[in-house]
Order: sequence, then structure tokens, then C-alpha cells
Amino acid sequence: MTINKEMLIEDVKKIPGLLLGFLICAYGIAQIKVLNFGMAPWDTLVLGIVSKTGLEFGKVTQIMGFIIILFSITIKIYPGIGTILNMTFVGFFVDLISKFNIVLSPENYFLKILVLFYALIVLNYGLYRYLRFGLGAGPRDGLMVGLVQITGLSVKYVRTGLESVVLLVGFLLGGTVGLGTVIATLSGGYVLDKIFSWKNFDPKTTCQRKLSDYVIINKSKIQVKS
Repeated sequence: MTINKEMLIEDVKKIPGLLLGFLICAYGIAQIKVLNFGMAPWDTLVLGIVSKTGLEFGKVTQIMGFIIILFSITIKIYPGIGTILNMTFVGFFVDLISKFNIVLSPENYFLKILVLFYALIVLNYGLYRYLRFGLGAGPRDGLMVGLVQITGLSVKYVRTGLESVVLLVGFLLGGTVGLGTVIATLSGGYVLDKIFSWKNFDPKTTCQRKLSDYVIINKSKIQVKS
């Protein structure tokens, strides 16, 4: 068993572009967060679990990401370099952007709605930016892409359905739901679908690199005893 060094080196060169995609995603997330207009669907679920377990928000987020990866593996959606880096850097970038306060924070209710749509566009463009490198999706995005490929449905239906279920479960567990949460849940999939169409990116056919792709098994060295 050896490592496919050529493939690994080729993919490592894509990491700066991958990180830029994560940074764009993080800006969209930080912008939604500062509006105080309602949590994102997955964060609503995390808050619901926190209210029932007493665990810290960050710890629940990490545990949930790990559980999503395990579930994804059962339906043959495997993690890649992008999956690991997504879990590491998106949260770091969100904290960094929030620290320097480089987001819009309008007080007017109507302006908040406009900025929310702006943030959704930024977030979903960032998602496209990093998925196009094919190095593996973050746990939640990977599950979404995998379900698109399994069901053959459009991303606007799969993501909207998936996040609606997540939101409902989070709400039943005691998570916070605001108008922004509902808007993001019902429109996020449509925004992403439009961006994919604009960039001619088809999630049904995208092939994301798996960590196991870097491993070459030399069958000539495997001896079968009779």
C-alpha cells in the first residue's frame, strides 16, 4: 500500500482556492449571525440539543459534524480533504470576521431582510466556490450533495427539505426560531440552485475526492495462501 503522491500534490495546490471558498462561506455565516434575525436551521438544532443536554454549543456542533459524517458513510458519501478543512477553518474564519466587525448591521427591519438575502447569496456562492475543486464537502454540504445524487432531485428541493426537517426537530427540542431562520430555510436551496445553474455546476454529477483515493493498494504484493 502506497500513497498516490502525484494526486496528493495536485490537490494540495488547490487548497488556497478551497480556503478562499471557506472564507466566503464564513463571511455569509457571520453576516447572518450579526443580524440577530434568527439562527440557521442547523444551529437551531444545535441549540435544541444544548437545551436538552447542557453541553456547550461548540461541542455539540463538533459532535453533530462527526455523526453526520458517520451517517453519510453508511450511504456511501465519504469524507475528503475538503471535509476535514471545512470543519477546521469555517468556524475559525467566522470568529475572525466577527472579531474585526466587517459585516453590515442595519437596525431597520426591512434592511435586515435585504441584508439576509445578500448574506445567503454570499454563503451559497462560497459553497459553490469550494465544491468546484472536488476535494470533498463539509459534513452538511456533503450530505446534501449525496442526497441530490441518490434521489436525482434538484438541490433546491433536497436542501429545502433537509433543512426543513432539521429546523422542525430543532424547534421541537427547544431551539430558537426567528423570521430569518424561516427565510433562510425556505430560500437557501433556491439561491444555491440559481448559483449552480449560473456557474454550470451540476451537483448530480460532481465527483468529490475521498481520502481513500490517495491510497494505492499494490495487488501484486498480496499473496493468497492456498
